[in-house]
Amino acid sequence: MPATSRSTKSHRKNPGSQSALRHLNQQRLIECLLSGPSTQAELARQTGLSTATVSNIVKIMQDAGLVSTEPITSSGRRALNVRLNSNGAVAVGIDFGRRHLRVVLASLGYHIIVEETVTLPLGHHAEQGISAAVSLLDKLLVESGVDRSAVVGAGAGIAGPIDRRSGTVAQGAILPEWVGIQILERLEEALNLPVYVDNDANLGALSEVTWGPHSGISNLMFLKIGSGIGAGLIINGAPYYGAVGITGEIGHATIHEYGAICRCGNRGCLETMASTTTMIELLGKGSGLHLEPEDIVRNALARDSATLRVVDDAGLAVGRALGNVANLINPEVIVVGGPLASLGDILLDPIRRGLVRHAVPVIGETTHLAMSSLGARAEALGAAALVFQHAGIKQS
Repeated sequence: MPATSRSTKSHRKNPGSQSALRHLNQQRLIECLLSGPSTQAELARQTGLSTATVSNIVKIMQDAGLVSTEPITSSGRRALNVRLNSNGAVAVGIDFGRRHLRVVLASLGYHIIVEETVTLPLGHHAEQGISAAVSLLDKLLVESGVDRSAVVGAGAGIAGPIDRRSGTVAQGAILPEWVGIQILERLEEALNLPVYVDNDANLGALSEVTWGPHSGISNLMFLKIGSGIGAGLIINGAPYYGAVGITGEIGHATIHEYGAICRCGNRGCLETMASTTTMIELLGKGSGLHLEPEDIVRNALARDSATLRVVDDAGLAVGRALGNVANLINPEVIVVGGPLASLGDILLDPIRRGLVRHAVPVIGETTHLAMSSLGARAEALGAAALVFQHAGIKQS
């Protein structure tokens, strides 16, 4: 499995009512139909349900617009073929940030049904974030009219590395209060859904080759510049995770040997020179103002000279780090995402200068650099795509 995951079928609670039993059986039919249309008789054989039960559930699903049916002839007998509609299977994408939570519901056809972002307190603990995700998901299901039984699973992105041996959030996360948490186990328990967990930058990369304009690209790097700096890698058409799942930690590449102490314990890491936290600290010195990433964007677009200088310096440092990575893996495309994505060429130009200067000439000249068109929703969309990927569903 390319992402930390585990099916929850074996440990879900027994249904306590006829309604709960019907929803559970409906979910079983949806899981069978994900692989393609089936007759009602085939569905009964696959699920172990009676033909009468399958017929009743199919009728309910058809009335709700989840499936469509058509009479066919199977083995010389008349049968009713059942096909899952594009809105018949829904994936949940969850993005846990340092100060935000974003939840998106996406349909089988890779269409966004509904999404919402809420603010989380700085320094929040895992239980707070998970509880907020449960509440927001319940709210969105009600608002969109999506039956919970139509939900195939939930993908979740965490702002930090995940040790795939233990399934825990590892040291170095932007969410230090989450370190050591068995995130997969806790989310499955809270959401009562199949859950798939990955690093947010990895999900950003996945979103670019599924939702974004770079589908079909086999070698892509997604760079997220935010409170931390991380990269997700698509190599030879597949996400790259390394030995224990901790890859893309470009934010801790040493740029200045005698630079500032980084939270990882080293000196002069890229994060100490180019993260939004560092930019805010530099721009806030002496002013007493509390700035946010959106203030950097607004002031840079307004051509504020101090902001432009800080962004330019950060971009050059990022480009230098990217040059070293590009020399190693030779990506076709590098996509820059995160809260500064709307800066466009103001940020891309210095990154490009740094990349060209520090990469082998032919690599610098042929590596395409672009801003993410998915903006702040990239990680949540990647999380939803992860669910469909595990269900074996290709983009349509």
